[in-house]
Amino acid sequence: MKTLRPTRTLIIATAIAALAVSLTACSKKSDTPAPVASTPPATTASGPFGAACAAIPAAVAAAAPTVPVATAASQIPALSTLVSLVGAAGLANTLNTTPNITVFAPTNDAFGKVDAATLQALQADPTGKLANVLKYHVFAGDLTPEILAGSHTMLNGGQITINGAGQNFTIATSSNGTSNIVCGNVKTANARVYVIDTVLVPAP
Repeated sequence: MKTLRPTRTLIIATAIAALAVSLTACSKKSDTPAPVASTPPATTASGPFGAACAAIPAAVAAAAPTVPVATAASQIPALSTLVSLVGAAGLANTLNTTPNITVFAPTNDAFGKVDAATLQALQADPTGKLANVLKYHVFAGDLTPEILAGSHTMLNGGQITINGAGQNFTIATSSNGTSNIVCGNVKTANARVYVIDTVLVPAP
């Protein structure tokens, strides 16, 4: 039997060692989990947000931080129905003089979704049924966008639940209705306003 020369033996041994190192490295690499892509957090608005904010006249938006909430709303054409109902219920002064409140303000189109018979029944009892519904749109506290999500007890004692984050929020009512915030985080002298596209109806 022919004996391998020392040089050839050394080459073979080196090759085997290199192969073993390569296999070990591959094994370690396969055991390392791939990095998980993280989802960037929703951006929280520092000012007004939402497409419907365009319906607020520029001069009104500029003056809003120095004007009480009911007065500011009276200068926004898209909220004229709400302003009329607040006046009928005798709540304008209360809204204007109560500090640090949050108001969810239905647009005229939101009230347009309410059937005529229901709206007439509310108007027929302005300080009772109507006031109860309007108070269901007011929270006694300042709900900034960062703490908006969650369950909140409204001025009439009913609850709403707000879902979402950043600049996208929906509201679920105690009567199983839903509404979208279409213009949010509008600051007035004494209130933070979120304009909504559906009237919030409390459970009977």
